[in-house]
Amino acid sequence: MGIPTTVHSLAPIVLVLLCAVLSVTLCRTLRVPPMLGYLVVGFIAGPSVLSLVPEGEQTHFLGEIGIVFMMFSIGLEFSLPKLRAMRSLVFGVGFAQVALTLLLIMAGVWALSGNALAGFAIGGALALSSTAIVSKLLTERLELAKPHGQLAIGVLLFQDLAVVPLLILLPAFAGDSASLVTDLALAGVKVVVVMAVLFFVGQRLVRPWFHLVARQRSSELFMINVLLVTLGIAWLTELSGLSLALGAFVAGMLISETEYRFQVEEDIRPFRDILLGFFFVTVGMKLEISVLTERWGDVLAMLALLVPLKLAVVFGIARAFGHRPGDSLKGALALAQGGEFGFVLLTLAANLALVPLASVQAALAAIILSMLLAPFLIQYADAITRRLIRNDWMMASLDLHQILVQSMSKSEHVLVCGYGRSGQALARLFDAEEVPFFALDLDPERVREASEAGDPVVFGDASKKEVLNAAGIQRARVVVITFADTHVAERIIETVQQLKPNLPVIVRTSDDSDIERLREAGADEVVSEVMEGSLMLASQALMVMGLPMSRVLRRIRTAREARYSLFRGFFRGLGDEPAGEEGMRLESVRLTADAYAVGKRIGETGLAGLGVEVKTVRRRQFKRHDLSEDFVLEENDVIVLLGRNEQLALAEQRLLQGD
Repeated sequence: MGIPTTVHSLAPIVLVLLCAVLSVTLCRTLRVPPMLGYLVVGFIAGPSVLSLVPEGEQTHFLGEIGIVFMMFSIGLEFSLPKLRAMRSLVFGVGFAQVALTLLLIMAGVWALSGNALAGFAIGGALALSSTAIVSKLLTERLELAKPHGQLAIGVLLFQDLAVVPLLILLPAFAGDSASLVTDLALAGVKVVVVMAVLFFVGQRLVRPWFHLVARQRSSELFMINVLLVTLGIAWLTELSGLSLALGAFVAGMLISETEYRFQVEEDIRPFRDILLGFFFVTVGMKLEISVLTERWGDVLAMLALLVPLKLAVVFGIARAFGHRPGDSLKGALALAQGGEFGFVLLTLAANLALVPLASVQAALAAIILSMLLAPFLIQYADAITRRLIRNDWMMASLDLHQILVQSMSKSEHVLVCGYGRSGQALARLFDAEEVPFFALDLDPERVREASEAGDPVVFGDASKKEVLNAAGIQRARVVVITFADTHVAERIIETVQQLKPNLPVIVRTSDDSDIERLREAGADEVVSEVMEGSLMLASQALMVMGLPMSRVLRRIRTAREARYSLFRGFFRGLGDEPAGEEGMRLESVRLTADAYAVGKRIGETGLAGLGVEVKTVRRRQFKRHDLSEDFVLEENDVIVLLGRNEQLALAEQRLLQGD
């Protein structure tokens, strides 16, 4: 047996990982999007610089799988009723954006080069935006459910659909095909049939299939099933000529209708984040130094055609469809870059000799540069909007004024650190006693859900001085740390003592082993879960024995049972265990303009028949708790529902669609 002459070295992979860790760490230190770090790593590790990672089909396929999981995650946030409510965004704003951008860029290229087909190919490529970049950044910034986030996602969905006819038109124009109309008609029929099969047949199969798998009580089997459904539906859409990303989005929406949505989202997160990072590395690999140096004029011209023009087009169309100026501009800033499907269309155009190779390279470089600009445009969208649009600046100032007024009125408030189950239970009691409170939490999903429902909770690290100052610690009456993490609690106590030494701090701990440690750190009181449980066991035993304190204990038990309804239901966080079929949880639903329930009384919606309880309704800056069946729902109301997973899915569909 001979000794192999080729030794596979891990050195390139280790170097790429090292570059990724260093660059992403630097980006986080400088407070710029980590995505830029991946793009820079791709550029450094790619063929233009160090050639550490070979560029090929396998490399790009791994990056594509990252997009698949990202779109699947977004699909989990969108139910079918929500998608139907967004039809004006997808087929109205989306269609108008793609068509107008394509025509304007085509006209510009035609005027400069005299080649209409080249203009069509470049216009089609530049009309598309990056689904991966926009969706990831909006998700990280908790803006996916906001009006400009909905606008961006709606346009991106139509762009994914538009790739199909563009891929048909380019070869047809190159070959002067006489069957163009037939090809487009067949493609349209294929799209309708595939989507109908996925939605109507898949909707009836996904739930019982997941029930069957979940009954096996195997986390490994459940994970394999998630991968099967995600990649399987994406593969089916690819076979039919649609994009993998669109199929993954549909798969996510189908699963969002089931009670397994949150568990699935938790399981696929590691795959999504790692593979999506690899996708951004592959994008950075495409940037060539020679193109930037030799054809910088063409690259800048393409970039000028791409970013300002697309920004203006999206803003104008969104305003024409009735969107607020601020939301229109933020959506336009999010969509002003090029996209990954532009690479596919430009490569096809080059192979068909529709566009000169030099122009293709310049357009590719312009798309990549626009993708590098995208994180900054989205990050500073609020500041840009306030500067350029007076009405939006005035609205933002008004919102800030209201927040400050509300904060000043809570001069004796409780500062709650951590808004998990314990924090929310505490908040319900404070609400019942009309005690003002303000909460900080580091779980973005929990913060989004709770803040939409009107709870005074924001994303923030309670161990940092600037965060505690912003939360009004100087006006607070007490600080309560609700999570059982001794190390973090010690840091918070230390920071509180530096800012306001005499402020009482109450800490929760899981057992009594850290009580003295936390008291030495400065905690005024430490509540041990184990100790409280032991006290309850002891009190029950004493009552059974008939000791005289039974009457006191019975009164305490009665009071707790009376208040227990306040603890029912929790906004689920990213790290929480799934509630299961019997568990109760909270869900917030925003009523869009096209929602069925707009203008109807709560009693007319039929929610009571579904076994769902309406806890609160948030209207603008205020929450309504005293709700009757005659309460009339309005557009943009956020309805907080209490129920089981399956009941909540049906209730959301009833509110948005009426079925």
